[in-house]
Amino acid sequence: MEDLLFSAISFAEKLGAKYVEARYHRNSLTRLSARNGTLLGVGGGVFEGIAIRVLYGGALGFSSTNILNKDSVKEAVKTAFDNAKAHSRLMKSPIEFVDSNMGHVKYDVIPDKNFDSMDLEEKIGMLNELWKNVKDVTTEAKIPVFFTYYSESVEEKIIVNSDGAYIRSRVPRIGVGYNLVVLYPQKGSIQRFFSYGASGGLEWLREWNLSENIVDEAKTYEKVLIEGKKPPEEPIDVIVGSEIVGLIVHESCGHPSEADRILGREAAQAGKSFIKPEMIGQRIGNNYATVIDDPTIPKSQGFYLYDEEGVPARARYLYKEGVINEFLHNRWTASIFNTESNGAARASNFYGEPIIRMANTYLKPGNMEFEELLEDVKFGVYMKSYMEWNIDDERWSQRYVGLESYLIENGELKGFVRNPALEITTKSFYSNIDGVDKNLKFYAGMCGKGEPAQGVPVWFGGPNVKLKNIRLRVVA
Repeated sequence: MEDLLFSAISFAEKLGAKYVEARYHRNSLTRLSARNGTLLGVGGGVFEGIAIRVLYGGALGFSSTNILNKDSVKEAVKTAFDNAKAHSRLMKSPIEFVDSNMGHVKYDVIPDKNFDSMDLEEKIGMLNELWKNVKDVTTEAKIPVFFTYYSESVEEKIIVNSDGAYIRSRVPRIGVGYNLVVLYPQKGSIQRFFSYGASGGLEWLREWNLSENIVDEAKTYEKVLIEGKKPPEEPIDVIVGSEIVGLIVHESCGHPSEADRILGREAAQAGKSFIKPEMIGQRIGNNYATVIDDPTIPKSQGFYLYDEEGVPARARYLYKEGVINEFLHNRWTASIFNTESNGAARASNFYGEPIIRMANTYLKPGNMEFEELLEDVKFGVYMKSYMEWNIDDERWSQRYVGLESYLIENGELKGFVRNPALEITTKSFYSNIDGVDKNLKFYAGMCGKGEPAQGVPVWFGGPNVKLKNIRLRVVA
């Protein structure tokens, strides 16, 4: 593969390209799914190819091939070059790449327990066992639907470019997810979708403690369904759980901080951003509002050490103590903003171009215990998890509907609250933080962006957060 990549670099340079990038990208995937313990299917495959990107005349051209021989790669280079050459005549602002330190490194994520140490029948049996454990745990409500999946994948890449990068990496990832429906005809139903995911191997199955956690959730949702009361109508203190906090920072900080989105490149695809190029240094919240995106967290779902342009990854402080601090950049947007790339160029597969993406985005934790957040709340609500959410195209106005939620009275949890909705703007959320605890927790997701769409593995997370003087809405 390396010979093919280096030959691609050489051929593109002979054609006259100013910059050339060649990436071998291989994704192998196995996925099992079951409904109520019955296997629905076993799928997967190997998706392997070479992606080429060239810069000529101020325009970028991209092409890829899954035929891994010299003639096919040469044809892909020619296509990418011809695309760039055709577009160069139309460029009002020529594309340039900022100078960056290029990595020359190999790295692997080494699992503690390999995928093949557990055979296929055992993995199918695991999904069946989850159904057996959960199907009869409720006393009054029923569990009519329990959908589960198990996935394992290995992502391998070799990245070389004409600026001297050479990155070789191998990252295995594992995931388990479920959709749980709890039904009580007199009160309706509750639906919970949740995913676990990380880089590494089968050791995570023990870490996640799946059966116990799912059984506990089912029992709790039955109580929420039957016992849950309407949320208070007056302004109150609200403690937002780490699961919701993680989603909020991903959506209201991570996405609007993508520099290509700020420049309008995503407007017709994933949306716009309320952030404008000149807003670096402007206040968006109080001193509690520090949001970090860090690809280098070991074993994380969004883990990588170098991006697709060969730039070293690092922690990016998007909001820092309430101030908009930096954007997510690739080498092109960094040149426009007169800054350095912070290694945010990612592609999900060989047929996708590298675009600006998040990795592991979280709100910085504090030093309080959860009980300390509770003790000062005379009357309020604790929203631990969410059932549904939405946010506008500019990532400004948003709503999160609580799933497992509790009434708080005099610093203690006092029963369940049904369907409280937190409707808030981005600035209001980050400005109304009154305390954060130290219990940083991450959650797995697949983040979508681009055309054609690319889904990349990420983590999002944070601590539990207390908000002051919030009026919750009621969802019928």
